[in-house]
Amino acid sequence: RGKLMPKGRTSFRWVPNGIPGVETRLPILFSEGVMKKRIDLSHFVRITATNHAKAYGLYPRKGSIAIGADADIAIWDPSITRTIRHADLHDGSDYTPYEGIEVTGWPVATIVRGQVVVENGVLRAEKGVGAFLKRGKSAFVPD
Repeated sequence: RGKLMPKGRTSFRWVPNGIPGVETRLPILFSEGVMKKRIDLSHFVRITATNHAKAYGLYPRKGSIAIGADADIAIWDPSITRTIRHADLHDGSDYTPYEGIEVTGWPVATIVRGQVVVENGVLRAEKGVGAFLKRGKSAFVPD
């Protein structure tokens, strides 16, 4: 198996490195961590948003909900139970290693700088809505 790359079908050396999972890693962490009470919701937010913003020198503009921050928010519905299926994902791979795993909790909306960009799995953003932010000095202190 591999990512959707024609050369990857003819020789393993052309298959990109890594494992697909950008779209599923947070729902799995939320389900296995928060929903199973292995971590609390505040810890989930720290390890998925705040700590990254600090590591890249973007905090408090990113990774926080505060006056002057960008208002980038993922809204989760903890009551949704979903079985991960590759056919439902939006990646460039032709498989998911998480096929068939059931998770509880799923993001239902993503807001970027106050604008809804994804709602119930549908991309609503216009091309170019994102903005590049230059990395600042790291302020990361592990918790």
